[in-house]
Amino acid sequence: MLMRHISLILIILLLFNSCKISDNSKEFNSYPTPVDENLWITYGKNSTSFKLWSPNAEEVILRLYKKGNDVEAFDIYSLKKSTTGVWHIAVQGDLNGTYYTYQVKHNNKWLNETPGIYAKAVGVNGNRAMVINMESTNPIGWHNDRSPLLKQPNEAIIYELHVRDMTIHPQSGSFYPGKYLGLTEKGTTGNNNVSTGIDHLKELGITHVHLLPTFDHYAIDETNLNTPQFNWGYDPNNYNVPEGSFSTDPFNAEVRIREFKQMIKAFHDNGIGVIMDVVYNHTGRTDTSNFNLEVPGYYYRHWQDGSYSDAAACGNETASERSMMRKFMIESTTYWTKEYHIDGFRFDLMGIHDIETMNNVADAVLKLNPDALLYGEGWTAGDSPLPEEKRALKKHMQQLPKIAAFNDDLRDGLKGSVFDDQSLGFVSGAKNKQESIKFGIVGAIQHPDVNYNSINYSNTPWTNEPWQSINYVSCHDNHTLFDKLKISRPDADVETLIAMDKLANAIVLTSQGTPFLHAGAEMLRSKNEEHNSYNLPDSINQINWNWKIEYQEVFKYYKNLIRLRKEHPAFYIANANEVREKVKFQQTNDSLVSFIIDHNANNDNWQKILVIYNASNKKIDYKIEGVWHKAVSGSTFDFEGLQLVKDTIQVPELSMYVAFQK
Repeated sequence: MLMRHISLILIILLLFNSCKISDNSKEFNSYPTPVDENLWITYGKNSTSFKLWSPNAEEVILRLYKKGNDVEAFDIYSLKKSTTGVWHIAVQGDLNGTYYTYQVKHNNKWLNETPGIYAKAVGVNGNRAMVINMESTNPIGWHNDRSPLLKQPNEAIIYELHVRDMTIHPQSGSFYPGKYLGLTEKGTTGNNNVSTGIDHLKELGITHVHLLPTFDHYAIDETNLNTPQFNWGYDPNNYNVPEGSFSTDPFNAEVRIREFKQMIKAFHDNGIGVIMDVVYNHTGRTDTSNFNLEVPGYYYRHWQDGSYSDAAACGNETASERSMMRKFMIESTTYWTKEYHIDGFRFDLMGIHDIETMNNVADAVLKLNPDALLYGEGWTAGDSPLPEEKRALKKHMQQLPKIAAFNDDLRDGLKGSVFDDQSLGFVSGAKNKQESIKFGIVGAIQHPDVNYNSINYSNTPWTNEPWQSINYVSCHDNHTLFDKLKISRPDADVETLIAMDKLANAIVLTSQGTPFLHAGAEMLRSKNEEHNSYNLPDSINQINWNWKIEYQEVFKYYKNLIRLRKEHPAFYIANANEVREKVKFQQTNDSLVSFIIDHNANNDNWQKILVIYNASNKKIDYKIEGVWHKAVSGSTFDFEGLQLVKDTIQVPELSMYVAFQK
């Protein structure tokens, strides 16, 4: 028995050690780093140039294929190495439509074939890259395609959606359910003739869609799309190519590119910008990732013992501070901006990346598109070898002046902690959340009326300007807003839950940060109370368009909230000094927050605006001075303010009240 235990321990140790690579940080730092080298393939009708940076490779070969899968290579070439560690070859002839892979020999062993990290087009499941004339993938009118303009970042109203979710339900009315093209279709309707798809988004009034990962990822088997499959896509494979499962033909490399561009153009034609969710912080695979098949170990961080560090909680984390990883992130984001007309990026677990790289990325993207929106999660999922002071964390946002971060202080202040089902927030009856709400209202800036000792997670302001706070109450992660309210308040009836829901996003949409909505929140989206739906079936993740009928009044409320914000720039002041000067808090307690926005803030045509959030289950009498125009009371909106009020306002239970003076 003892010998069996010893043998088992030895086996475990051997397995553990086999998962490590030696700590090569000194070797990595000695590599030549040609940051100005063009490592993308260069296509021409007469020849195509191939390059691969692999300074420690012993040999590199290029294989050419007629198809993206199944067939054998019809030609093989050996690449030549330069003094900068770049292997290169120019192959004669017109290779447009030819698939290819690289293969690297390292430590006397041939690694698996790889499409290369700079692949622009790939075949089915992303295993082989393809030479492509990108011009041929442009839809009609692409050169005249224009992104929406923003006077300031917090003018945007962001709507986070998954491509498949929006059109996969039988009542979506789409001819292309779950596909890029499903989001290009006009005139789609569900039961009772409610608008769906892109018409729904236009009717709602949002300004930008945030697409969950749409670069090529591992989770979906593109050869078997007749079998329903779902995944959020946070397992990156090829970073610079659209995901094939959302296309009508993943076997032909050019189809996913053309259809992705058609989707972008459809959004732009409807005045909607497109933000990509990008996951540069880790790769879906580790030892056999495309990065490791080019330069083993270099693109990742490791602990002193050589094991992979894992601040992403996904098996690895990339090393953004290394020159060639920084180069890759800058060139990848600018490639999507130029080639696909992308209007911004959301950085998954941005806290894993270093501050310098994120600032470089921001500079490069904004040079191409000054209206691009850049924001991310200002945290990590675990510890990292990168020193904390270098991380692009929420508390360091003042060192990232062109980037915004998610405000989890407001999120959990509104509805309760996402990590505790029973936790309550301001709208659901919690005590002592008013300072977290005020903190969100001013966009996480320094403001004299905010008590920083009483905020959820922050004891100090973390933005320079209010737009740097992405204000939200729900997203794809964790429970939907309505599910969270149901779970945490099992005693509440549906009418009460709906009032809480509406109040939560009323606060988001009348705060000074950049507002962010989870797709379907406007019709009380539910995931059957599932906490983590990343790989659950369509029945859990889909937008059920019958909700829009059942909760038509809720949809109208959200639509009016968005209209209110868009028509009144006082709700999106971009300058912190102006917020400090013109936003003044009035009465606040456990269930009441009120404030005035004064002096025609941000050139608003309303001279003074009074906003009251009543989170109690009782109507309240709120004393006022002077005569005001009633704009919002409960679910009633009057944008002209035809009814005058004075002396005392009666604010309905669990609701927002807005009044103004001209």
